[in-house]
Amino acid sequence: MTDENEAESCCMAGKMSCCKVESIVSVDERGQMVLPKEIRAKADIRAGDKLAVVSMEKNGKICCLSLIKVEELEAMVKSILGPVMDEIFKK
Repeated sequence: MTDENEAESCCMAGKMSCCKVESIVSVDERGQMVLPKEIRAKADIRAGDKLAVVSMEKNGKICCLSLIKVEELEAMVKSILGPVMDEIFKK
C-alpha cells in the first residue's frame, strides 16, 4: 500500500465494497455487546480504540447503526473539508 492509499479512508464515498452481515450480536441488560474476535481482527480493532457510532434515520427512527474507527472518521472529514478550508484561507 502506498503512502497515498494509507492516508485515504476505506469509507470514502464511491470506494466502499458491498455491505454484508458479518455477525449477529446480542445486547445485554446493561446495553453492552461483544464484537466477535474475527471481526475485531479483520477491522484491526484493539482494546482502547475509539469507535464513532454513526446512525441513519428514516421516518424519524434510527434504521441503521455503523461503527467507524475515530481515525478513519477523522481522515474522511479532513479529506472532505481540507480542500474547502484551503480555499477559505487563500482568500
